[in-house]
Amino acid sequence: MDDRKLRILAAVVDEYIRTGEPVGSKAIMSYVNASSATIRNEMAELEKQGYLEQPHTSAGRVPTHSGYRLYIDRLMQTETLSAEEKRRLDSMLPENEYSEERLIKSASNALAELTSCAVFVSSENPKFSVISKVEVIPTGKRLYVLLMITSSGKIKNRTCRLELELTNEQLDFFTSFVKQNLEGVPVDVLSDEMLNKIETAMGTYLIAMSPLVQSIFDMSKEITEREIDVRGAKNLLECKEIDQHELVAFMDNSEELRKLVDDSFSGIHVLLSDEDDNFMIGNSSLVSSNFYKDGEVAGHLGVIGPMRIDYKKIIPYIEYLTGKITEILSTETKETQEENDTFDTDLSNNDSDSEGDI
Repeated sequence: MDDRKLRILAAVVDEYIRTGEPVGSKAIMSYVNASSATIRNEMAELEKQGYLEQPHTSAGRVPTHSGYRLYIDRLMQTETLSAEEKRRLDSMLPENEYSEERLIKSASNALAELTSCAVFVSSENPKFSVISKVEVIPTGKRLYVLLMITSSGKIKNRTCRLELELTNEQLDFFTSFVKQNLEGVPVDVLSDEMLNKIETAMGTYLIAMSPLVQSIFDMSKEITEREIDVRGAKNLLECKEIDQHELVAFMDNSEELRKLVDDSFSGIHVLLSDEDDNFMIGNSSLVSSNFYKDGEVAGHLGVIGPMRIDYKKIIPYIEYLTGKITEILSTETKETQEENDTFDTDLSNNDSDSEGDI
């Protein structure tokens, strides 16, 4: 397409995003230096090419899926956040106390408030995570809490009700068996086949302890799955452009959302509803970006909203917040490493002093 058609398409998308109403040629004259008749002809050509459509015979035109995609990929110029906007975003994040969970929760709440969209955040599970500890704690009659901790710091617990009360001998056996057979084992290798082998190795003890063993494997599967948290879904419940039944069904199915989070992209990723069968909300879009820790993808932050969202404004918000999360997580890791190095040095010096005294 020639430059004028591209400028007209960009103007139609910008105006439609701003007003939500079909765009006529007169509205475009403030964007493009051309007569109303010329703009009408160009818009008719864009419609033939599949980038615009006319909802009603007498109405103006609106972007199609192809029009949005061309606009996002080639025509859109994102806005630059002002110093005041950056300060506002910073104020919405926790001060000083930067626990990873609290930081990400605050960032997703801020994004939901600023965009009036649904916001999702996913957390990646560190690779090569192994089982560090499994503990069973009696809490009531035939009631036990199973606690599992991994080398990456993940903690899972599960309450199990058994058919029989476990004796001290059985509890000791279970603790010893898990220590010998499961501690130090990578979480992602706990397959159904391995479960069968473990159950066979337990022999007669399995009758009483089967729910405990099954729970260990269930928790390991939860740990290896990408965790998804959705906030601000109620922001879309009043959106007339989105089918409410599709929205509720999609938000209730975290597995579908997991499939849409793509690790292969760096920077901003924009997905339109017609581009993926797993994206079950018609006339909608997903905009996301990765955040990092120790040079690895640690998670994803993004919004889900109608296709007519303000991409030029929302994308800078996401870029700033994911960059801020990455910066804080990296600083936190560096400070922890420095503390460990200082501790090791002090310990070494104490050892040297002791040896000298002797």
